[in-house]
Amino acid sequence: MIEMPKQIISNLYRKTLGIIRRYLPDYLPRLGRISGIVCLCSFAATVVITVSHINMNMEGLGDLSDFEIGRVAERDIIAEHSFSYIDENATRLRMEAQEHLVPAVFRYFETVADESLQAWNAFCDYADSLIEEGLSQSSVLLALQAEYPARFPTGIIAAYLSAPDRAVFREYGLEVLSALYAKGVYTMELTDSTLYNPDMVELLFTRSGRTERERVIRSTITMLTNAEDSITQFSEPLPSGFRDLAAGLLRPFVRENVLFSPEDYQMRVTEAMERVSDVVIYIERDKPIIRKGFIITAQEMLDLEAYYSTIPAMNPSNIIGLVLLFALLYSLFIVLQDKLIQHRKLTVSEKNLFFILIFLYIAGAAFAKGLVPILSPFPVSLFFPTALMVMIPAVFMGPLFALAMAMAFPLSACLAGFFDIPSLLFALTSGLAASVVLRKAEKRMDIIKAGLIIAAVNCVAVIVVQLMWTTHFFGSHIMLLGAALNGIVSGMLFLGVLAPLEHALNTATTFRLIELSDLNAPILRKLFTAAPGTYSHSVMVATLAEQACQDIGANALLARVGAYYHDIGKMDNPNYFAENQTNYNRHDDIAPRLSATVIRSHLKIGVEKARSLGLPEDVINIIAEHHGNSLITWFYNKAAKQEEQVNSEDFSYPGNPPRSRESAIVMLADITEAALRTLKKPTVARMEKFIQQLFDSKVEHGQLALSDLSFRDLEIIKKAFIKVLAGYYHSRIEYPKTTSESKATSESKEGNG
Repeated sequence: MIEMPKQIISNLYRKTLGIIRRYLPDYLPRLGRISGIVCLCSFAATVVITVSHINMNMEGLGDLSDFEIGRVAERDIIAEHSFSYIDENATRLRMEAQEHLVPAVFRYFETVADESLQAWNAFCDYADSLIEEGLSQSSVLLALQAEYPARFPTGIIAAYLSAPDRAVFREYGLEVLSALYAKGVYTMELTDSTLYNPDMVELLFTRSGRTERERVIRSTITMLTNAEDSITQFSEPLPSGFRDLAAGLLRPFVRENVLFSPEDYQMRVTEAMERVSDVVIYIERDKPIIRKGFIITAQEMLDLEAYYSTIPAMNPSNIIGLVLLFALLYSLFIVLQDKLIQHRKLTVSEKNLFFILIFLYIAGAAFAKGLVPILSPFPVSLFFPTALMVMIPAVFMGPLFALAMAMAFPLSACLAGFFDIPSLLFALTSGLAASVVLRKAEKRMDIIKAGLIIAAVNCVAVIVVQLMWTTHFFGSHIMLLGAALNGIVSGMLFLGVLAPLEHALNTATTFRLIELSDLNAPILRKLFTAAPGTYSHSVMVATLAEQACQDIGANALLARVGAYYHDIGKMDNPNYFAENQTNYNRHDDIAPRLSATVIRSHLKIGVEKARSLGLPEDVINIIAEHHGNSLITWFYNKAAKQEEQVNSEDFSYPGNPPRSRESAIVMLADITEAALRTLKKPTVARMEKFIQQLFDSKVEHGQLALSDLSFRDLEIIKKAFIKVLAGYYHSRIEYPKTTSESKATSESKEGNG
């Protein structure tokens, strides 16, 4: 029968993919080194092109010394790209003007008024006591002058003593002084109007336990120099006899109760300076900066100097420093990642991927900065997919490593001079968002959602940049659109490169494991047909391993997939394994040494099949390690009865003890599920004791020494197994104390690999 075109294409695709999966892993290290060299050459070419571009620009502009304020320009200078700069002189004038608008700040003190009123009362009491003693007016006058020397104007005390209504002067004085202090007597003369606000001052006072502020018109305040005028003003409603004497009589008792506060004033100045925005000059593309035949003004010279500054400079020391920076970053993360970040050593492919990413990032930043000067009004990182560069390590190397890259990539570009502060802020925000949005992603559509989330975060970052670094939203709609597209395009690009990277790196990503966990996969369907007992056993082991990994915080998805595939090597000889046998045991007809060889071979066959299928290396490790190097005791003991000398290595599995928690849990789930099938009437208590014996046996023989499982983890794993198995066997029996169980066999039955 002639195959349909669709079938032909499908078969061709499967064969091509099989060849890639078979041969690509052997060449990955070499390809990684070659790709690193290619990236290094690309970066060098980018630097050369950038320098050439700069030189061409400099040749067109000429030397800056050819232009001088007051000279006639000999040629035109036209802006080849839009740019902006801060006018330092105008900004300084704006700040000085704003500082002079800040009012002088004073604080009100109530205790001064109380002391002054007490002094006035003391004066009145002393005068009254002298008069009550019957002294003559001359004696009273002399006594008061002795007590208050040079305090009163000439004749004031005499007029006070001879006033017919002197008895009520005390109350009048208290009333006037209270009114004067209520308004405030300020401590200094504000004669220099250039230092402070010329129209008003600020008064701070405490009311009901909190500080309040009040603006006071400067011309209405009272100071010691005009205190007498203020006293006369306050005494207007009082009798003329007191009003004529009030200024001279009360002036000695007036003190400042509103004091100038340098600290509060400086705080107001600082607040005012923080609100002052820079004076930004915007120069549009194709606008003449210098016009031939015209005298160069100071402003034009500033524009020209700013235009020169927008052209990036590159010299040999920058290039050498840049290369050393890359080498430092690469070495630092390779050395520290297994201890501080990743808690494991990176594979050769992952190291090559990291090397490629960092060079692509810096080269891309250099390209955007040096070859696209039109982007100068905007953050350069706005048009650079930082999120894409972080999403790749987030999926392939873990979120902690991606978090480190989200900070290292933008900082390295900033140190290299390709990112300014706004670009650094935007890139950091975008990268940090990308490092966390894929944490729980399990479907390809989650990547698109992650791109939308990154787009929203990017828009917020753009708004922050606009508020912090510009006086108005210059091109805000363009920046917001670019920020949104940055996140969306990063997600779409990552979706496009994910599948090729998964196969190239052969990494157990969440998305790859989800695909492999489909029980309708051809290899699992074939396992179901060829070895139904092994298939059922694998599904049960997967359930046990997944539950245990969830409880201890390990990778449950990896354990489930590893359990599905851990016995695919049994498909070639299914009838030699106990779970696929009925009433006939083939091992009864062959020597125990040959039986052990058949049992051992399913590991090697399983690894070969896994590699031909292109399974991730972590899954292959589970297949190779799920028996460790333990002894096949049934056939070893049988051979020992038939032979005089038996080498235990001939009856041991050829693998290594599990080196990961997931691999160790699959080992424990495998032996538990197989052994429990030999247990009659499995109550919860009997299962618990039986499983504990199995665990103790594995610990005793060192099969868990490399897996980082603690005794606490083993207890949690045991409880997880019992929870699953109790439901599977529908156990409803309480926990009675049972007699001692027979020791759990290391193999449930002969040939039960």
